[in-house]
Amino acid sequence: MSLLAQNAGFLPTRGSIMIDFVFLAMFGIILILGISIYLVRYRRMYEVHKWIQVITGIVLLLAVLAFEIDMRFFTDWEALAEPSSIGMNTIKGLLYFHLLFAIPTPLLWIFVIWHGLLRFPNPAAPNAYSNTHIFWARLAAIGMLLTAVTGWIFYYAAFVA
Repeated sequence: MSLLAQNAGFLPTRGSIMIDFVFLAMFGIILILGISIYLVRYRRMYEVHKWIQVITGIVLLLAVLAFEIDMRFFTDWEALAEPSSIGMNTIKGLLYFHLLFAIPTPLLWIFVIWHGLLRFPNPAAPNAYSNTHIFWARLAAIGMLLTAVTGWIFYYAAFVA
């Protein structure tokens, strides 16, 4: 077990610093995503929506990379989850279920943002691509929400229970 895995995170759980950070950050991501959707759908603030999504996408990509590096090289999450009352088989099952959403969702977000940048005018405004964008963006938003919810469930089972 590495030094980071031995050090407690900043929440009163068994999670590491990075696990705690991602757990809390997902609340912010979901909130920002909701605000961005509200601004584009009800306020028609297309350019603000575009930049919120681009900036959030970049920050999320960097956070996921940092998280993966930490999990692969520094934190032994299984050792931190071992004392859980849930049981490691159930915890791993919850992790795999979480990964069903956590793996494709960033790829879908990249697709939606990239195609949005390529196919919308600058400054951003509705056009013939709008309906296609809305379809894929809804799937990406649902994927992000399911990623967050399943991640929170996994976090509770592995590091709280």
